[in-house]
Amino acid sequence: MLLPKLLDDYLTVLERQDKGREARRRWTPVFNDLVAFLKHKDAVLLTKKDLVEWRDKKLETLAAKTVADVYLASVRAVLAWAVENDKLQSNPADGVKVKKSKPIRSREKGFQDDEALTVLKACRAYVPAEAANPANRESAKITAAKKWAPILCAFTGARVTEITQLRKKDVRKQGDIHVLRITPDAGSVKTAQYSDVPVHPQLVDLGFTDFVQASPDGPLFHNGTSDDALKGARTASGRVSSWLQGLGVIPEGVQPKHGWRHRFKTVGEELGSGPINLD
Repeated sequence: MLLPKLLDDYLTVLERQDKGREARRRWTPVFNDLVAFLKHKDAVLLTKKDLVEWRDKKLETLAAKTVADVYLASVRAVLAWAVENDKLQSNPADGVKVKKSKPIRSREKGFQDDEALTVLKACRAYVPAEAANPANRESAKITAAKKWAPILCAFTGARVTEITQLRKKDVRKQGDIHVLRITPDAGSVKTAQYSDVPVHPQLVDLGFTDFVQASPDGPLFHNGTSDDALKGARTASGRVSSWLQGLGVIPEGVQPKHGWRHRFKTVGEELGSGPINLD
């Protein structure tokens, strides 16, 4: 049984259940790397010793968390599925672990009040640079992403890509409340489940719903088609993050794509909502 075939079979099963949208993109390079290290593709010949040596080789260049949570975890999951489905007799990845040291953290992961205000003011004031040549002008949708994506993240706790994949039809009015639908149909959601998030009245006052109504049908923040929507959303979120990093408004120790989620959780707990699970 070939390792790439086991991976493909496993992912095919997941995809039939509308799961694992990210797994194929992330895990295929892992299995290619393992095959290159082994110099063969035969899963039956794979041993625990092989995986220990491969693990140690990856730890020379990659963080322990990456090796454990991406490289070993993906191989372990596929081989466990193969054993469950009588394609292999044993899982040589069982017991192959990585000791992860706890990272040293000198500050909170989320934006503090003053930091958040600095970023949000930059978004509200953003105007793209002028260019005489139309080919050099920033697209209207990337401009909109820079203006709205961080603000929407601040008010919802959503991941940046979950915001940049929003389509016009994902914003609707339900009674007197405007609602965002974050759905895997638009690109990807980590939990593979849709969620409806109320639009805060301040977002309405700032003009977000007016912007949505004036937008054409389709994605609000990228020009990707339904076949490459996730790629378009990732590109948009990457452009937003790069722009904010370039402005120097992202403090050291805060990730621009995750700082809002951590802040949302902290603010919610401080206001007495109890622990919030954002995974």
